[in-house]
Amino acid sequence: MTTGSSLLRASEGPADTGQTDRLAALERIWRRFDDPQALLARGGRVAEISPTHYKVRGLSGIARLGDIVEQRGRTGARRGEIVKIGSDEVVVAPFERSADAGIGDAVFRRGPLAVTPHVSWRGRAIDALTRAIDGGPPLIRPNAPDAAHGATPGALARQRVGTGFLTGVRVIDIFTPLCFGQRLGIFAGSGVGKSTLLAMLAGAEAFDTVVVALIGERGREVREFLEDTIGADSMAKTVAVVATSDESAMMRRRAPDTAMCVAEHFRDQGHRVLLVLDSITRFAHALREVATGTGEPPVARGYPASVFTDLPKLLERAGPGAEGKGSITAIISVLVDGDDHNDPVADSVRGILDGHVVLDRALAEQGRYPPVNPLSSISRLADKAWSPEQRMLVTKLKSMIARFEDTRDIRLLGAYQSGADAELDNAVRQVPLIYEALTQSPRDRASADPFADLARHLKGKLNGDQGD
Repeated sequence: MTTGSSLLRASEGPADTGQTDRLAALERIWRRFDDPQALLARGGRVAEISPTHYKVRGLSGIARLGDIVEQRGRTGARRGEIVKIGSDEVVVAPFERSADAGIGDAVFRRGPLAVTPHVSWRGRAIDALTRAIDGGPPLIRPNAPDAAHGATPGALARQRVGTGFLTGVRVIDIFTPLCFGQRLGIFAGSGVGKSTLLAMLAGAEAFDTVVVALIGERGREVREFLEDTIGADSMAKTVAVVATSDESAMMRRRAPDTAMCVAEHFRDQGHRVLLVLDSITRFAHALREVATGTGEPPVARGYPASVFTDLPKLLERAGPGAEGKGSITAIISVLVDGDDHNDPVADSVRGILDGHVVLDRALAEQGRYPPVNPLSSISRLADKAWSPEQRMLVTKLKSMIARFEDTRDIRLLGAYQSGADAELDNAVRQVPLIYEALTQSPRDRASADPFADLARHLKGKLNGDQGD
């Protein structure tokens, strides 16, 4: 289409006053219709309101699931997302804490939410709708959204996973080593220390970009987590996506998708991306709240079937990218309700991920941090990260720890006698020292060689005991 300015330029030459006036009028009309706010929009009206949803009539013919709508009422314009479409009405879940809608309010469709990340987003904190929440300058937003938004790479188009890296956390690097593009779950009950461990893992130096998604976290802990636990150095390459526990279910449901879109953008730029998501369980709770609000029946401990469909859709987007691209290494925290590791969400996520680390409350109560249970934890890609010698050593360490733990009750009862079983004697002597060597806090130096650190600790302690 020729713009008004182009038309005026075409008229330069011998002036025709009447023609110039007509072209100026055309330019004014063009500018009027070039403004999206001046165009007529097809919308609907609010027909029914509940605490978490409202229904709109008049949008069924043009609505699509996931579309963003704008509701205009006495308190201003507010946005929501279409979560159900019927023949006569659509169901909208608002992004605000309450619907705050009135019967008859106008509602207009705005299309799908476009997440268009930019390299300048690193070091910033945003909400689920990509609005800055850190008080910094407005975010730079490229005009064109990524065409691959939300698309999972094909199974045979992905790169193969095979390159290991060090997290700096000794117990992880020894017993459950990670590879670029792996998806690992941190399974723990509330208050066991999973957020602290996640922050230690987020400080790994092996990554170009880190994306942290805090879903359903306490509001007072967000700033402490970003400023104190992660720190300024790591935060410089980090994009934080935050949806606190007091925000609506739709904001908590949307935030992991936003974080994944940001990670996918940097992956496609060739970056090695670390995605830390805390927690997937609260994301599942938000999915449940939205789904039950639309009338979907529960099938497993109150969770509707769509929850177990949406979880793999999100998690499968992480992993190695296509040939020539980067990778997304995902570390996902799983809050096990009531310390039940067979909870439906935990059980479903465990089958999707490439490994799981179990944090044991009993270990935390003993003062062992991080309270990782090495016998219950597993990395499905460990063989790609261990050398043959390291694999043999870890097998022997696990065997020794298992023998030590299996005989704990016998030893507490005083039935153990030194010298009767050489393997048990060795376990009783060395396993407490192994536990001591694996203890690590966020303030401690990251381990550059965990196996060497363990060997030095054991050698120093055992030689010291022999000297005494």
